[in-house]
Amino acid sequence: MSGHRHRPVAFPVLFLTCLLAAVSPAAAASLEYVATYVWSMPQDANFGGFSGIEISDDGTEFHVLSDRAHLYWGSINRDPSGRIRGLNVAGRAHLKDSKGNPLPPGRLGDSEGLAIGADGRIWVSFEGLDRLAAYDDPDQPAQRIPQPPVLKELSLNAGMEALAIEPDDTLLTLPERSGGARKPFPMLRYRDGKWDQPFSLPRNSDWLPVGADIGPDGRLYLLERDFHGIMGFSSRVRRFDLGPDGLSEGEELLTTRPLQYDNLEGISVWDDGLGLRLTMISDDNFLFVQRTELVEYRLFE
Repeated sequence: MSGHRHRPVAFPVLFLTCLLAAVSPAAAASLEYVATYVWSMPQDANFGGFSGIEISDDGTEFHVLSDRAHLYWGSINRDPSGRIRGLNVAGRAHLKDSKGNPLPPGRLGDSEGLAIGADGRIWVSFEGLDRLAAYDDPDQPAQRIPQPPVLKELSLNAGMEALAIEPDDTLLTLPERSGGARKPFPMLRYRDGKWDQPFSLPRNSDWLPVGADIGPDGRLYLLERDFHGIMGFSSRVRRFDLGPDGLSEGEELLTTRPLQYDNLEGISVWDDGLGLRLTMISDDNFLFVQRTELVEYRLFE
């Protein structure tokens, strides 16, 4: 009889436990800090100011772009734990305009966003004279791309900052500023030789977008920055699902303290075999009080 008395109690408890497990949300993604590597090349006067980065699928090769139209590429030495131990520059190029003239610093050569397609084509966005350029060979003249729509948000030194490429070579870019503290950031899309503005990114704080990448999971990863004066910079990383009607609400993955890192401006997302790896690079503004850092985190679901 004792077993019979307990059955009516056990079944509801078991049912409730299963129900709660079924409706409980999945565990949130978490980031694990991997390491920071400080990079310097004092013998190279053009070194620094890096605002864009692309890491190869296996994490062994890099491309980095300065905001003075200089592109560097090479290999990465990593220890058994996957931490960066050295960067070997295999080549460098001073990017040119469509006529073959080297781009000067300033309005014409303010290169900010970097994306590399599956075919190896290099795409660069500029925020001075707002435009997009393509290079099949970084030592050759830029290929002419139609001008983006004229937006008042594309103001001087706050134009096409972040750039990301989807697997089908669709490019997404957005300006660093939106024109108002509560005004959304317009997101521009370039595909099949045409521009449009399919959606916007809501703005509700002082964070400004500076870097973007499409991860192996097909999501948009956005690197944002906030400037605190003498207290330096803080950074935030969010990710979004891309849909036909726009972006998801966004998931905050990382928020750093002021002075925790330097001025992080570029982001690349790749799969290291254990999880997605986020590699970010800082823009030292060519100032001796700042430094070029490569900061890496691993993302676990």
